[in-house]
Amino acid sequence: MLKILYKPFGLLFGALGGVVAGAVFKRLWAVLGHEDEAPQATDQDRTWREVLLAAALQGAVFALVKAVIDRGGATGVRRLTGTWPD
Repeated sequence: MLKILYKPFGLLFGALGGVVAGAVFKRLWAVLGHEDEAPQATDQDRTWREVLLAAALQGAVFALVKAVIDRGGATGVRRLTGTWPD
């Protein structure tokens, strides 16, 4: 029953996490890449190295933010209910 109640909150937190991760990545790329925009995979003016580095960094940021959001949500549910939402 707890899974069903947690599901809408998990979806909301996931969407919020995507927005946060996008903002973090954009800022991080601006600092590391010295550019406002990360290269797109189809950008002919960018090297393979630039494109793959941007993709790897973006994936790492999104995975990290997702883990933080998921773990924080589950911890919050446990504090409120005493049960871990598996």
